[in-house]
Amino acid sequence: MIKEFVDFLKQYGVVGLAIAVIIGGKANAMVTAFVDGILMPIVGALIPGGAWRTATMDVGPVKFLLGPLLGAIIDFVIVAALVFAIAKTVLKQEKVAKL
Repeated sequence: MIKEFVDFLKQYGVVGLAIAVIIGGKANAMVTAFVDGILMPIVGALIPGGAWRTATMDVGPVKFLLGPLLGAIIDFVIVAALVFAIAKTVLKQEKVAKL
């Protein structure tokens, strides 16, 4: 039973996937810290009043929280660009290695 489980882990690359998820989570935390600590103060200085974190838009009785949304969008763009750059580099190296 244990041998079957270990074979399953090896065959489907579960350990590698688990490592990738852990690294991805920590990379996300790093990007969030970068956005919150470095980029958003710059954005806050450019926005009149500088209170981007509390920026809201009221539509009748509904209050939309725009500040957290802006931070999440910037996080996503940075993570997507980072993943794209890493994937492009890795795929390029694999292509060269095959030649």
